[in-house]
Amino acid sequence: MAAFIQIPVRVDASRKIIHVDMDAFYASIEERDEPQLKTQPLIIARDPRQTGGHGVVTTANYRARALGVHSAMAANEAQKLAPQAVFKRPDFPKYRAISAQIHEIFHEYTDHIEPIAFDEAYLDVTRNKQNFKSAVALAHKLQTEIWDKVHLTCSTGVSYNKFLAKLASDYAKPVGVTVVLPGDAERFLAPLPIEKFRGVGKKTVPKMHDLDILTGADLLTWSETDLIQHFGKLGYGLYRHVRGSDDRPVEWQRTRKSIGREETFDQPLTNETDVSDQLQHLANDLTAHLNAQQRHGKTIVLKVRDADFNTVTKRQTQAEYYENMATQLYEVAKDLFDATADLTKGVRLLGITMTNLDPLTFENLSLPLFSPASSKAF
Repeated sequence: MAAFIQIPVRVDASRKIIHVDMDAFYASIEERDEPQLKTQPLIIARDPRQTGGHGVVTTANYRARALGVHSAMAANEAQKLAPQAVFKRPDFPKYRAISAQIHEIFHEYTDHIEPIAFDEAYLDVTRNKQNFKSAVALAHKLQTEIWDKVHLTCSTGVSYNKFLAKLASDYAKPVGVTVVLPGDAERFLAPLPIEKFRGVGKKTVPKMHDLDILTGADLLTWSETDLIQHFGKLGYGLYRHVRGSDDRPVEWQRTRKSIGREETFDQPLTNETDVSDQLQHLANDLTAHLNAQQRHGKTIVLKVRDADFNTVTKRQTQAEYYENMATQLYEVAKDLFDATADLTKGVRLLGITMTNLDPLTFENLSLPLFSPASSKAF
C-alpha cells in the first residue's frame, strides 16, 4: 500500500473575497430591454420550431428554470418542458458590452479582479480603494450600484477564500448576499450535496454515491488517505475544501499559458447545426475572456469528447497571432471539428482553447527578409 505524507490543513482567514454572480445574466438583459418577457418563461437559444429542432440552450430565466430548463440542454427538449416559452437568439456583443460596464464598477472598489465569465468574477477586497472595513457592506454596495447603473441584479458570496465565496453566491439566488465566516465553514458545508463541491463532476458523482458520500457531512468523515486512494488529487483537495481551506489567490495579474472555454451536454449533440451553435457560443465566450485578460495567441485547440467518453484534441498553429474575433475562432474550430470528429457517436463535450499566449501589446510584425531597405538598415 502506498504511503501518503499528510500535510496539516491550513486555514488562512485573513482575506476578504467576494464572488459576484449575475442572476440569469443573458435572460435578465433581455427582460430588462423587453419588460413584457418577465411574465413568461424565456429561453436564450434559437427557436427549435424554426430550425428543425436544432439548437442548444445558452441560459433561461427563472420561470423557465422552474420548469426544468437549464443551460446546455437541447433546445427542442427545452421547448417540450416549456411549450409556452419565448425563445430569443443570444446577442453576445450586447452581453459583452454590459459585462464590461459591470467590470468598470468592480474597478471602482478593487483592481484585484479575476474574471470567470461574462457574468461572474472573484474580487479580493481585503484592501480596497474605498476603504470599506466590511466586505459584507461592500457586497451590498456593489449590488446597489450594479442595479442603479445597468438595472440588473446579482448575487454575492462573501468569505475568506474562493471556494466558499463561490458556493455562497449560489446559496440564495437571486439577489442574495451570503456570508461564510471562518467559524461557520464546516456547518455551512455539511448539508450541501456533494455535487456542489468544486471538481466533483458527473463522472465522479456516481462513485461518491456508491461510497455513501452524499453530502459535505459525509465527506468530512473520510480520512485524507482514503480520499486520495479513491480519488487521487481530487481527494486531496476535497479533504481540505470540506474543512474550509482553499489558499488559491484571486489571480488578477497571472501569466496564463492558455485560456479556454468548454461545455458538457446532458444530451449528446448529434447534428451539425447544434455543434455549430455551440462552437459559436464558445468562440464568443473565449473572445471575451481573451480581451478581459488582454491576451492573444498563436494556437487554437479544439477538444471533443463523444458519448463513450473518448476524447480527441486537434490544434492549429500559425506564425502570427490570431485576432480576438469570435468569427475567426469559430471558423478555425469548425474546420478542426470537421476534420476530426465523428458525429455518429454523439458529442458530449466541446471546448476551444487558445495557447501560445502573449499580451495584446505584442503585435504581429511582418518584414521582408530580403529588400534593399532591410539590408541597408542592417
